[in-house]
Amino acid sequence: MSRRIKISVILGVALFIVAGLFIAQRLLFGAPELQEKKEIFTVGLKQNEAQILEKLKSQGLIRNKLAFNFVLSLKQKHNAITPGGYNLSKNLTAWQMAEKLTGNPDMKWVVIPEGYRKEQVGELLSKTFNWSDDDLDRWNTEITKMKIDYIEGTYFPDTYLIPVSETGFDIAQRMTRRFDEKFTPYVAQFAAQNIKWTTGLKLASIIQREAAGKNDMPLIAGILWNRLNSDMNLEIDATVQYARGKTDTGWWAPVTADDIRNIDSPYNTYKNKGLPPYPIDNPGLEAIEATLHPAETECLYYLHDRERQIHCAKTLEEHQANIDEYLKK
Repeated sequence: MSRRIKISVILGVALFIVAGLFIAQRLLFGAPELQEKKEIFTVGLKQNEAQILEKLKSQGLIRNKLAFNFVLSLKQKHNAITPGGYNLSKNLTAWQMAEKLTGNPDMKWVVIPEGYRKEQVGELLSKTFNWSDDDLDRWNTEITKMKIDYIEGTYFPDTYLIPVSETGFDIAQRMTRRFDEKFTPYVAQFAAQNIKWTTGLKLASIIQREAAGKNDMPLIAGILWNRLNSDMNLEIDATVQYARGKTDTGWWAPVTADDIRNIDSPYNTYKNKGLPPYPIDNPGLEAIEATLHPAETECLYYLHDRERQIHCAKTLEEHQANIDEYLKK
């Protein structure tokens, strides 16, 4: 075989290998499509890596799970995939896709617990979206005071996936829309009992804070309705906590006798009859249900023992006996 032929064979083999590598790279690591078409890819709060890879493959965002996992493992030496929403496109290569998924998400999960007051919601949003002090102050003093019936209690406790570009105003609108969606079915039920929905929401917010769990809620609702119907002061610690505001140990630290005696506020239900001017937190659906469907009881008083079990009493004397038995041992 002549030298020229040998060189031609070698070049042919080399070109074949290069072409094979190019095809393999395209099949394993290349973009699934050439045209850009943005879509939101969500990574759930509890999704593991195997589930994420399967979802990427099923949505046609990657060509090969094993190949992408290899690329991802190189990227994850520096960053892991953060739960959230990502603006992705099928024209991204595996390397570009991994770069995007190990960067900052375009949407972030926010979980609002039941019973948070709006300032706590604001603190959670501030931490999640890196708000400035001015942003947080605007949430507390302007954004959440734009509608009279939506000052408190209407920032619905739920799990939200929120674009990082949204302003505090946008987020407030999102949460109150969710409240409207969830609460609307109850408006007619309150009206059927001749109860204003704002009144029902106030009471539900108190039940949310006072209950040790959802099983307590109907009984507490029944007791509080009994007090209101008997023209008694509600005498609820949680309303005083709301009036007092944040302490060194948080928003809901136990009240003291001095708090009850010295806090002069319409939220101090030891001093004032009836419900406070607005809700004291953002209640969940169980508390709203309990307000509408309270337990039938003759009790006017209740307490929780050290194991968080509830005990109720019909008279002040019975209540004092419960205090002696369950709290003074």
